[in-house]
Amino acid sequence: MEKKLEKWGFKKQRAGNPTIRDTLERIKAHLNKNEERPLIHLGHGDPSSYPGFRTTPVAEQALLNSLRSTLFNGYPPAPAISAARRAVAEYLSDDLPYKLSEEDVFLTAGGNQAIDIVLTVLARPGANILFPRPGYPLYEARAAFSDLEVRHFDLLPDEGWEVDLDGVEALADDNTIAMVVINPGNPCGNVFTFEHMQKIAETAERLGIVLISDEVYYHIVFGSKEFIPMGVLGSVTPVLTLGSISKRWLVPGWRFGWIAATDPNGVLKKSGIIESIQRYICITADPATLIQGAVPEILEKSTEKFYSKTNETLRKAADACYATISEIPSLTCPLKPEGAMSTMVRINLVLFKDVKDDMDFALKLVKEESVLILPGSVLGLKNWLRLSFAVEFASLEDGLERIKAFCLRHSTL
Repeated sequence: MEKKLEKWGFKKQRAGNPTIRDTLERIKAHLNKNEERPLIHLGHGDPSSYPGFRTTPVAEQALLNSLRSTLFNGYPPAPAISAARRAVAEYLSDDLPYKLSEEDVFLTAGGNQAIDIVLTVLARPGANILFPRPGYPLYEARAAFSDLEVRHFDLLPDEGWEVDLDGVEALADDNTIAMVVINPGNPCGNVFTFEHMQKIAETAERLGIVLISDEVYYHIVFGSKEFIPMGVLGSVTPVLTLGSISKRWLVPGWRFGWIAATDPNGVLKKSGIIESIQRYICITADPATLIQGAVPEILEKSTEKFYSKTNETLRKAADACYATISEIPSLTCPLKPEGAMSTMVRINLVLFKDVKDDMDFALKLVKEESVLILPGSVLGLKNWLRLSFAVEFASLEDGLERIKAFCLRHSTL
């Protein structure tokens, strides 16, 4: 049996990038066991365990109401509960120049499953797809399992992490099926202007590729730029928007997301992509019926006060993060974060006497200072760091001071 299974080449399957979770766990294993100070985790984007990042009571009550109703204990209908799809369509339509219907929305078990579904549907023999660098490594890991060739375009740090559109043009060919953009930016903390978004949409239309807009950090902005969904440009080029309640409602463990097709000209429908998504949705896992039952109430009754409180908390944290990093000569943060929950920091290796690269930085930091941070190489950007500022403010301040002490101790200055 062993020889028969070997012929299928499971060991030879192309591997994607290491995942964020796996990498952080490997780094965490280097903690100093004699360290008395608590570990400060600045490596992930899940602040839900911190008291300052609790979800709204509206969401909690909606979930209880869904549970107590006894209406949502069974399997949901295919493709999902109509009221939940309709609620998401109405929620997204508030920011669009046209109205989405429930037929434009497909519910998923979180944003990661939305990625899984879209990449599975688009994967075709010989096709390639364009991902941002730095980006979210799950895209590349998932593409590897579908034998979808990945090509990376750069985000430009000195231009507010805008897309290198000349690079996109150079990478794309007749076999390019789609490109992915992430706005607000994970991991960079940037927010695209409408003018730049329009150029992205026009580029996708000219190249004849599907535009996938990852908007999991929908409306989590706290700088001078407002958030504008890519769907507003659906008449320029069709857009598949990926979203979830994970970040805005601070409940990633509830695993509820969506794929929304903003396609007023019907291009995705005529090409068969919408039908393919519908077929795949019917053979994959559903978001929990209990959550589907709660979503209409969550979306309808959550208040601007709750959203603003989260954004103000993140603004204060982002300001502190940027200010402290700016005081460290051996680190550079090219953009003050404007949205999402993290920022990218460049390591100036020539100013370190004994730090080899970003992974070495992270390993030494966790061992010496009990601070966990994500190496940028996991995201496609070597010798950078992703720093998440979505933690309790006192912990953030402590963590930043520990990073500063680490950098000074290892500095050549």
